[in-house]
Amino acid sequence: MIRKKVLIVGGGFGGVKAAIELSENPRLDVTLISDRPTFRFYPALYRTATGGVSSEASIPLERIFDNKPVSLRIEHAAQLDSPKRHLITKEGHTYHYDFLILSLGVVTNYFGIKGLKEYSYGIKSLEQAVKLKHHLHAQLIDERSPDLNYVIVGGGATGVELAGSLGEYLRRIMRNHGIEHRAIHIDLVEAGPRLLAKMPLNYSQRIATHLHQLGVRLYLDQTVQGESADSLMVNSKPITSHTVVWTAGVTNNPFFAKNGFSITDHGKVVVDQYLQAAPDIFVLGDNANTPYSGTAQTALYDAKFVANNIARHVVGKQPLSYVPKKPIYVTPAGPHWAAVAWGRVQLYGIGGWVLHQAAEFRGFHDLLKFLPASEQWVKEFAEEDDCPVCATASNY
Repeated sequence: MIRKKVLIVGGGFGGVKAAIELSENPRLDVTLISDRPTFRFYPALYRTATGGVSSEASIPLERIFDNKPVSLRIEHAAQLDSPKRHLITKEGHTYHYDFLILSLGVVTNYFGIKGLKEYSYGIKSLEQAVKLKHHLHAQLIDERSPDLNYVIVGGGATGVELAGSLGEYLRRIMRNHGIEHRAIHIDLVEAGPRLLAKMPLNYSQRIATHLHQLGVRLYLDQTVQGESADSLMVNSKPITSHTVVWTAGVTNNPFFAKNGFSITDHGKVVVDQYLQAAPDIFVLGDNANTPYSGTAQTALYDAKFVANNIARHVVGKQPLSYVPKKPIYVTPAGPHWAAVAWGRVQLYGIGGWVLHQAAEFRGFHDLLKFLPASEQWVKEFAEEDDCPVCATASNY
């Protein structure tokens, strides 16, 4: 039996889940190309930046594919030759495919705002999250006092999650080092009129109220115009800060524009009812122009949908049409507090946090078997700091 070649590009939720699903089909030969050797668990990166265990947010792909017939290649996709069904990497290797699945994720977009790329911090990658954590710690220890303002730009889920957890982490560092208690000023800047603009109004309002109770100052309808080494310019007024975290903008992976894909005004790839951008080329998750693009749940759902249609194709069955599935929205915003929107049901506080924990475990279990998923999940409750003082204090 000649097996069909499935080439998957992208080591995120969509690509990894598609590889897992398709690897069980003996009619298929599955290869996954990723630009890094680890899977990045984005929902945990804000915790990594605020004292969490870095390994929670990073899982070796070899561990995920252990005992699975998936060929893993750590390379960078560069050029697509769709008539020849070839993908060429920056490393100069050419891969033939019968089916191509693209799930490359998004990249940071600074919208051309002067100084942001040079001076702001981010939590889009493990490296960025660890860099921010080291900065927070070093700044407090070196200067023996908190920054005048810790500024988070972007009122989406990532900005809210970080704003909710940052204050407690800073206070923990100060306690560990015997630094005199001083007020911590955390500012959350959002260009729109409210947080989480895609969510119901009351959902946004409840989260805003909770952040206010935590001491977070909200700056809504405020436009960032530039950043220097010691301040952020917002609505023509400077906010003094050495700690600005940019979470406000992402754009689609440049691979698509460079290779002639049809792109919408919002930067997403145009796909048909089978999530195809071209014959036998599938685009998943954040990259695709679908109603709920942008969440891990959607990437996982898309991966299972495409894997099922490919399995149908190789046995001569007609493909099924894509039916979007609304995700369950979960937004943690501080210790033991989260907001949940599950259809018409909304839940806030400790109950939402419990559902958040269940959702985290489900996310790990979608990629790992029960025991390793459990081991990965419990890392959320551990702390990690390079500083020997903080590391010792966390054991008590």
